Amino acid sequence: MLRDDRLSWREVLAAVLLLAAAFVGLRSWSTLEGSIDGRLARFGWRPDPEATREFLAELGQEKYFANAAPEAMAKAQQKDTFLYRAMYAAHQAAYGRPYETPRQGIGDCVSFGAASGVFCADSVDWQLGKLPSPPLLVASESVYGGSRVEARGKSGDGDSPLGGWSDGSTGSAAARWLRDWGVVYRKKYDTVDLTTYSADRAKSWGAYGNGGQGDKGRLDQVAKKHPCRHVVLVRNWQECVAALGSGFPVTVASSVGFASGDRDSDGFCAARSVWMHQMVLVGTRFAANAGPETKNPRDGCLVLNSWGRYLGGGKFPPDQPEGSFWASRADIERILAQGDSWAIGSVDGWGWRDLHHGDWLTPPVETLTRNAE
Repeated sequence: MLRDDRLSWREVLAAVLLLAAAFVGLRSWSTLEGSIDGRLARFGWRPDPEATREFLAELGQEKYFANAAPEAMAKAQQKDTFLYRAMYAAHQAAYGRPYETPRQGIGDCVSFGAASGVFCADSVDWQLGKLPSPPLLVASESVYGGSRVEARGKSGDGDSPLGGWSDGSTGSAAARWLRDWGVVYRKKYDTVDLTTYSADRAKSWGAYGNGGQGDKGRLDQVAKKHPCRHVVLVRNWQECVAALGSGFPVTVASSVGFASGDRDSDGFCAARSVWMHQMVLVGTRFAANAGPETKNPRDGCLVLNSWGRYLGGGKFPPDQPEGSFWASRADIERILAQGDSWAIGSVDGWGWRDLHHGDWLTPPVETLTRNAE
């Protein structure tokens, strides 16, 4: 019998699925882009378990939050925590205008999660009297370049594009950069004006390292004046809420993605996608504390993204940042299980802090948020 040369629908479907899988596999190691509510969403996390294990070995006995912060673990309480309010207050004091949710321009999400985490940690320290002045924002381009070049053992002299031109980095590489080098703040320097974010600069520095082509390591020396020595891995829910409850933000990098539509009436988004992405946690809430306005009480963490104002829907509390969403405990545990989430500590280390949840965590009367369109 002669075979019909036409492909069956099963064969066509199989070919389409194979092509799609190959396409996603290739894209996952470059600038991943997707449509979120009709807008371009950028990712850029590259898992590297071996590099993470090497960094953890360097951290020694205090590589995990539970080991580094036993007091914070012991005194952790189920109190709702809104660390972003410290960011609001610090930004208003430093710049005289409301805080704006950042918006990345290439696959440099890792640097945005880390930079926002440091600004949050600095802001809490300032409100608790640990810093004399309100902090400046952190230059994400510096974190991005440093995490792709210097933190990976490559020369940061800026002579060659050793980091390559594809996008992406890892949470552990950014953590290493913060700990072993430090941060460069958003202001003018002798060699470069970092007052505002530049996607083109991020792309170039991702190849040449912190400071970019021809910097000769000058900006590396600037970063080393402001090290973030206290960075440790967060492995589970208990460590996560203990860290946030003591005022330590947590960067979260994973393949766990979330719904592309609006938040639900309680401000949550559900995990139902794949994002090779890093963000930062800046708050906690607990079902036991829910009031009558909460339709579906859940334990969760507040996730601050780096896509500007891309979400609508419900908020909790009403001053929740634009471009943020609450994620349930189960979804946060899925993220943490991928092993690349990092708490950023205080200038004083990891001691438990009483955040006076009924005092400085109370939202200000005036609106302190304005978000990028």
